[in-house]
Amino acid sequence: MTIEKKPFVRYDEKTKNDVISLKINKEEREIINNAKKILEQTKDGTTIKTLALIGYKSITTPKIEYLINQIFRNKRNNERLGINDFN
Repeated sequence: MTIEKKPFVRYDEKTKNDVISLKINKEEREIINNAKKILEQTKDGTTIKTLALIGYKSITTPKIEYLINQIFRNKRNNERLGINDFN
């Protein structure tokens, strides 16, 4: 007896991928197209994934992470002290 497979149904439970749908404007399209040239990549999705990984690795380096923490610490202190001049 064979199992009847229906279209558009995933039968392999081990490989569940997350799909993200995203809209971009003209400026963002230009950024992606320029990045595709720099990265020598033809696919939008792979380019976006690569840029996301580069961005993640950039902001989680110790020096940059320290700077980001300082910025947010200043913001918290300003809110605590009631300083709203920077909004």
